[in-house]
Amino acid sequence: MSRIANANRLVIKIGSALLVDSEGDPARTWLAALADDVAALRANGKQVVIVSSGAIALGRRALGLQRSSVLAEKQAAAAAGQARLMGAYEEAFSRHSIPVAQALLTPDDTERRRRWLNARATLETLLHLGAIPIINENDTVATAEIRYGDNDRLAARAAQMISADVLVLLSDIDGLYERDPRKDSSAPFVAEVQDITPAIDAMAGDAGVLGSGGMRTKIEAAKIATRAGCAVAITKGAELNPLQRLASGARATWFLPHASPRAAYKAWIAGSLAPQGALVVDDGAATAVRAGKSLLAAGVTDVQGKFEKGDCIRVLSAAGAEIARGLARYDASDASRIKGMKSATIVETLGYDAGPALVHADDLAQV
Repeated sequence: MSRIANANRLVIKIGSALLVDSEGDPARTWLAALADDVAALRANGKQVVIVSSGAIALGRRALGLQRSSVLAEKQAAAAAGQARLMGAYEEAFSRHSIPVAQALLTPDDTERRRRWLNARATLETLLHLGAIPIINENDTVATAEIRYGDNDRLAARAAQMISADVLVLLSDIDGLYERDPRKDSSAPFVAEVQDITPAIDAMAGDAGVLGSGGMRTKIEAAKIATRAGCAVAITKGAELNPLQRLASGARATWFLPHASPRAAYKAWIAGSLAPQGALVVDDGAATAVRAGKSLLAAGVTDVQGKFEKGDCIRVLSAAGAEIARGLARYDASDASRIKGMKSATIVETLGYDAGPALVHADDLAQV
């Protein structure tokens, strides 16, 4: 209960089995109750992102397709079903006057730093504007070799991307058991996981009927999210108002992180990425960076190396000492053109403006 109450950002993953009824239509009553839950969370100052399956299942109904493993048919179904999926969400949230926004992602968007930054900026802006981002895998363009194949891991990457505090995986089961409870009714329930050990991995079961993910993908998602400082709950979603029930203490398995999202993100920047270049800064900029502020173009005196937007770069003092690492908001060429400039002249020089910071404070880690 306290984890939901204390969270600032939540990512909710919803599978096809919850969203699509037995006739292949949107489960509108369930969605309306979910919208009530999300509206209540927002009223308490929380930001919510939804990662949603369902497009393929809805598209099959529209196109008269049977369940198939043929990628082209899945992509056709996704194209037909995505509009129906978003229409169902718009209908559910319109009762609360909450706008929804479609965000279709592929693994490249969450694993390549430049595209990762662009996707994160879009999601951050949508949240700032009061919209609910509805994320799904971009099945119409993803190939068999380059796709997630399930939205559990996509949800974990989204949680990592926006530094969410809690990821809720709504499932057809109320959490993790030591053995499959559908086969063994006496299987012990696992209420809390502090470390995902090989023994926890061994508890994974098979996929459900409509969805492509099972307990194994949920555990893999939990590994990604907890490393990013995000707590993960696996809980049953079939009953109405699943988020309200979870916040009130409904049975769930909680996977616990070992750091805050912010600390985990900073550690990733500082220790997990190879720097591709460097920015040399004046004394004033160095003081600002040490105080946790953004690195503005005006304080940069030299640009070293070849790097792209989103690459990790070092921040060096005038004496050459490394004081921080961060993700570049501009590539090396454009950074060289605007170094030393005031913010107001950036757009005049480059013809576009990605903000006044060469490295934003959110993307800076002191070393």
